[in-house]
Order: sequence, then C-alpha cells, then structure tokens
Amino acid sequence: MSTITIAPPPRNPGPPIQKETTAGNYFVSNYPPFGFWKPDAIPEFLAALDQPPRPGVPLGVYAHIPFCRKRCHFCYYRVYTDKDAGEIRGYLDTMLAELTAYAARPFVGGRKPRFVYFGGGTPSYLSPDQLRHLTDGMKRLLPWDEAEEVTFEGEPGTLTDHKLRAIRDVGVTRLSLGIEHFDDHILDINGRAHRSKEILRAYEFAREVGFPQINIDLIAGMVEETEEKWRDTVAKAVALRPDSVTIYQMEVPYNTTLFQRMKAEGKLVAPVADWETKRRWVNYAYGEFEKIGYTVTSTTTVVRDPAKVTFRYREGLFSGADILSVGVASFGHLNGVHYQNHHDFQPYVDAVQAGQFPVYRALTPSPDDCLIREFILGLKLGSVSAAHYAAKFGVDPRERFAQPLETLRQWGFLSVDGDRISVNREGLLQIDRLLREFFKPEHLAGRYA
Repeated sequence: MSTITIAPPPRNPGPPIQKETTAGNYFVSNYPPFGFWKPDAIPEFLAALDQPPRPGVPLGVYAHIPFCRKRCHFCYYRVYTDKDAGEIRGYLDTMLAELTAYAARPFVGGRKPRFVYFGGGTPSYLSPDQLRHLTDGMKRLLPWDEAEEVTFEGEPGTLTDHKLRAIRDVGVTRLSLGIEHFDDHILDINGRAHRSKEILRAYEFAREVGFPQINIDLIAGMVEETEEKWRDTVAKAVALRPDSVTIYQMEVPYNTTLFQRMKAEGKLVAPVADWETKRRWVNYAYGEFEKIGYTVTSTTTVVRDPAKVTFRYREGLFSGADILSVGVASFGHLNGVHYQNHHDFQPYVDAVQAGQFPVYRALTPSPDDCLIREFILGLKLGSVSAAHYAAKFGVDPRERFAQPLETLRQWGFLSVDGDRISVNREGLLQIDRLLREFFKPEHLAGRYA
C-alpha cells in the first residue's frame, strides 16, 4: 500500500457552525440512519438468521430493560414508569423466550457472547431476584464463560449495597453509573430521579463490591446549566477517580418531554446551552482529567488507564460485530442485517408470545454502506488505520473518501499521515456534524430516531 502524507493546510473553518441547540437528533450512532430501516426488509433479516456466522465475527448480546423510576425530560429511549412486579416478571420471561428462539438458529453457530450489555431504561431498577432470574436464563441459552465484558447501566438512587452485590455476583464486570450531574437543582429540573447524596453512596458501595471497571456518565449543557455548576460537577467527578468517564453533549430529540414543552411554548430553541458552549465545557472536563493522568480515547470518553479499561460493546458496535438484541425497541445487527424490535410494550410482548420474532423494521446495508458506517464510527475514536479498512473491504478509505477527508483537512480538523487518519481535539468535540460529510446524498435527510 502506498504511503500518503498530507501536510496541514492554512486554517479554513468551513461553513458556519450551527450555534443554537434546536430540536432533533444530532449524534450519529449508526449508518444508514434509522429512518431508512423499513418493515419490508424484515424477510431479509429472517433469512440472515438461517445463515452460518460470518468467519471471525464476534457475537454480543444486548438486553433492553425499559423500566425507570422516572422519565428524564431529555430521554428519547423507550421506557416505562408504570409497570408492576408482575408485568416486569412477564417482560423478563418474554425476553428469555425471544432469546430462546434466537439461540437455536444457525447464525449463532456455536459461538458464545464476547460481550453482554444491559441497557435501558434502568437495568438497576430490577430487584436482585428479578436480575438473577433473567441472567440465569440468559446464561443457560448463551453461556457467558467466554465473555470479555459484561456491562450494566445503573441509576444511583436504585443501587443499594445488597443490589450491587447481586449485580456483581451475576457476572457484571463494568458498571456504568448514570450520574449526569452533581447539582440537585440541575438533576431536578431535568427530570432525574436521583440526587447527589445517592451518587456518593452508590459509588462508594460499588467500589467496596469490587467491580473491575466503574464508568460514570455526565451530560454537558443540561437545562439551566451554568459555568460554575459545570466546573463544580467536573471537580466532583475528578475527585471520584472513576475508571472511565463518558461525557455527552445535550441534544433535544423530538420524542422527549423537553421537546414537547418547547413545542407547546412555541419555541424552536431549547433552554439548554448552545453547541459552542457545550463543546467548551466538555473540553474543560477533558483537560481537568488529563491533569491527573487520564487519556481521552474518543469523542465522549476519558479513561484512567487505557491498558486496563475496555469498551467491548462499543468496539463491537463500531466494527460490525453480530449484536443479538432482545427487548422492546432494542436494535441489533446479525449477519449483515440491521434490525429493531417493536417500539411499544404490548406489540412486542404479543409478537413473542405468538411465536414470532418481534422485529419492527430492518435494513441490509450495501458493502459500501458498511464501509461508510464503520469508517465514520471509527473516526469517533480519534484515529483510524486506512490499512484496516482496505483489508476488510478491499477499498482504501483515503481514496474512497478523498473529497470529505480533504474538506475536513482544509477546515483544520483532520490529518492524514501515511496509514493514520486522525481527528484533532477540536474536531472530536464536534465530530457528529463533521461525519455528515461522508454521507451519501440520499442519506443526508434521514432521521436518527
């Protein structure tokens, strides 16, 4: 492969950057966008289940737990706050029935999950007995003894010492705490169920239990955020010394209570910080963690020890692994086909109980779509190898994406040095708007929810 080295050009900032935070999904999490996934592609998904696994492709499992104590005003996931213990147990049994149907299909091919991820909603809403019931059933169907990582999302107010021990006992190796902020007013005005005292209690309990990795989530630019409160939240996060921190910039998707309030008030601009401010706040947080030896490893993450901290689910998601997802509204990727389950609780349950796969929509991306997807998601990590994509797809991304790479280079956000294609810090902080330069024209208008 030829060596390509491009020197940085004079700075050209490109087109005007959107300043205000307006309604809609901003972050790129898949490609083609979810709006292009359609019900008429479900037969392609069903056919993929009967094919043997692709050589060398790992298998992961995602389980969606859609229950919460309270719905956050910025949440766009499918969650429920009104289900009793009987309904929750019935839902867990439905998930196990769904997984049973998948486990016997040829695409599994004797593979065991390389990673398992419990997302929500609030997985930690489950009681210890409910959790053991679910995980015991999952392990019987697809044993976890070769899993390199088992991630579990937790809301601090739901985590007692007893529950944390149960979570660790079922095999969770990575606990991700949805802290979001340390200021009680910010938590309250944004609809969070927990408060600051619960954060410290849950974190201390988690450390005592001995999870190999504890991650905390923060959100920059929440409603009524201020410079002073953000700096104080960062200081408190730094003081905890977590293994990793994931920092998101606030967006306002259409299916949120925050957007509904905006719509009712006739306002198009959300009452949150603008994008320039949010990027500056995230950069400040990264700088504070870097002062004590942390490393920025992606557009959203900073880690204490890159040699020890892993993100296996993210790696699998970004690199085209088979992700077997179960639960309402969950989405996965099997044998080259994207799919998403029914959005609503009862249609999902009814489909499984009727002996059907509860898939609502699907998409088979072309080989070029797969290249675009993996390449742009890889750029979120800050640096990628051109040789990797050339070997996997038979196409040199420096040639396939010559025009957008040159555009981002001229804007001063990206460099190409031999095999390495790298995004600088300023580019990482706004990577999602930049990634649209790689989209096919027909996909630029697609919604992400």
